Amino acid sequence: MYGNNPRSTAQIGGHPLHPMLIPIPITSFLFAFGTDLAHAATGDRRWGEATKWLLGAGLVGALGAAATGMTDYLGDERVKKLPSANQHMIANLALVGVQTANLGLRLTNRQEEVPAGGPWLSGLAAAIVGYSGWLGGELTYRHRVAVQETRDEYSGYDDGHAEGGLGVPRGEVLKEKMAE
Repeated sequence: MYGNNPRSTAQIGGHPLHPMLIPIPITSFLFAFGTDLAHAATGDRRWGEATKWLLGAGLVGALGAAATGMTDYLGDERVKKLPSANQHMIANLALVGVQTANLGLRLTNRQEEVPAGGPWLSGLAAAIVGYSGWLGGELTYRHRVAVQETRDEYSGYDDGHAEGGLGVPRGEVLKEKMAE
């Protein structure tokens, strides 16, 4: 199904699960930074409460994303050999560590709705999300991890036509166009 590409081993019906689960922690953690900024701008304590919920949701969502990501990582030896796969995993482990500390700081500090270090941890986490997302894109678009490249009626891939399903040149035709 994946041609020569590294495959996803955490999948249902040929659809990789990891890309379906990562929006939960990504959006939760980015919105947590946003609610910290909103609290700083308004002083409204409800933003601090929202941040706690977002951090909790993001950490729960990260469990599913981590489980499927690790299944993919361990399921194809080629994935483990990619430096960006190792960096992606380390970045995500660091992200979960930062956000666990962030939530712990907020749950144990009863004096302030948003402890002084909380927004800094949220900002750091947002930066890690960006870096890890970049690496995830590298794995998908550069290294073709879990990308289906087989003959089918929709993709136009490898169907003997000089152009893909969207009329985009490929193969020898692309090389010729690039040489012009």
